[in-house]
Amino acid sequence: MSYPEKTENDVLIITANGEIDLENSGGLREQIASALDANTAVSINMSDVNYIDSSGVAALIESKQRAGEGGKEFKIIKPSEAVLSVIKLAKLDSFFDIEN
Repeated sequence: MSYPEKTENDVLIITANGEIDLENSGGLREQIASALDANTAVSINMSDVNYIDSSGVAALIESKQRAGEGGKEFKIIKPSEAVLSVIKLAKLDSFFDIEN
């Protein structure tokens, strides 16, 4: 599964939706990795994500680390309540750059 992408103000925005779980988190991880290879700033809009499991959170963590290693920017924008609650539960809200 591939998520829609658009560029705004030199930032590539990936708009995720639905469920991010073991079945599709690998595809998201690959899409973000490719986006980070080609762009200096990548954001993922998670306003329409209604479920995320640990594999989805792991994909986000790896993306943030990859961005940092490459001197690039990775942000989570507009996280849904479902996403934000999992991130807070895992105590990762200070690890990620989150923009509401």
